[in-house]
Amino acid sequence: MIDPRILREDPDRVRASQERRGASSDVVDRALSADSARRAAIADFEAKRAEQKQMGKKVAQAKGEEKQQLLAEVKDLAAAVKAAEAAQGVAEEEWKKALKAIPNLADDAPAGGEDDFVLIEKVGKPRDFEAEGFEPRDHVELGKLLGAIDLERGAKVSGSRFYFLTGVGAELEFALINLAMEQAREAGFTQVIAPALVRPEAMEGTGFLDQVDDGVYKIEDDDLYLVGTSEVPMAAYHSDEILDPDTLPRRYAAFSSCFRKEAGSAGKDTKGIIRVHQFEKVEMFVYTTVEESYAEHQRLLEWEKSFLDKLELAYQVIDVAAGDLGPSALRKFDCEAWIPTQGKYRELTSASNCTTFQARRLNIRARTAAPDSGAGTTPVATLNGTLTAITRAIVAVLETHQQADGSVRVPKALQKWLGREVLEPIQK
Repeated sequence: MIDPRILREDPDRVRASQERRGASSDVVDRALSADSARRAAIADFEAKRAEQKQMGKKVAQAKGEEKQQLLAEVKDLAAAVKAAEAAQGVAEEEWKKALKAIPNLADDAPAGGEDDFVLIEKVGKPRDFEAEGFEPRDHVELGKLLGAIDLERGAKVSGSRFYFLTGVGAELEFALINLAMEQAREAGFTQVIAPALVRPEAMEGTGFLDQVDDGVYKIEDDDLYLVGTSEVPMAAYHSDEILDPDTLPRRYAAFSSCFRKEAGSAGKDTKGIIRVHQFEKVEMFVYTTVEESYAEHQRLLEWEKSFLDKLELAYQVIDVAAGDLGPSALRKFDCEAWIPTQGKYRELTSASNCTTFQARRLNIRARTAAPDSGAGTTPVATLNGTLTAITRAIVAVLETHQQADGSVRVPKALQKWLGREVLEPIQK
């Protein structure tokens, strides 16, 4: 959630952020109203509780009929105090609910929706297959030729948007994971295998609970959710903890299976493995200070670019518009690789700065030196960045590095993991 002080002291900043997102500012007014109601409820309860204490002193000193009368008043006052306490509890919950309905402040993100991103740079040049004298095959056809992707049996066994990676397809997944983990380790990240099932608190804390109907699988009997990204378990990893500031930044590279309903993508990318229900991913996750989070955001982007460079891909980097951000993100950079058969760039990685939004919800703080009171604590900042999302990386590698005979040249950085320089077709 956002810092309540910003809402109280500068509500116009919050309204401006909502406008950048193309969202209603009504949530701001509701939260301010809820805060006023909460404060009034607290004052009413405290006043009645103070009156109750004073009445108790009078009763202790009274005698006879006066005492009996005061006891009757005490009984009525006790009921009023109980009611005021209950009203305070309700007002507190309404305030929390209203505050949580406000997304992070998108102060620096471009205004607008999905198509209003700002292009930061283009890296590399898409191959000119026409000049090379052949029509590029899409990853589905290449996957069949190489014995790498089996969509038919995936659909037979599990339904649409499922697949088997077989032979060099499975090897390519492991190679991408190994390359990503090697890079993360060399950059000082702690490697993690993260759980794919989490409790509701983790989903809510990271801002994903509102996406359950459209995108998230829920295990009803166990009140658990399948994660769509290891950002969720990694954000909750240090929940309810106070971190030593000397240990920041804490950088993790987490591997997990990811699950997404893709309920809102009917008719989109129905062919192939670009948009699927299950895939593996290596996700970078960082805990740091707010002040350092902006520089760390840039570092995450550079690590993502470095990985795409190792895959020898042409890609572009965009500054995602506010209306296309998730509720937790203050700002997000996407790296989009050129997909030859689609003739356009498609997202492969993203890096988001969530500042204290998730940490406030998950109660993750760091010790700090407070000017007025000596030692204190403050919420940390959290950031996440995709190092590799396997299926899309496979699509980009196969289509970009294909050759006229259906073979695929292996990028040099992957050769030691695959043990070959070329993936050869198993069928002509």
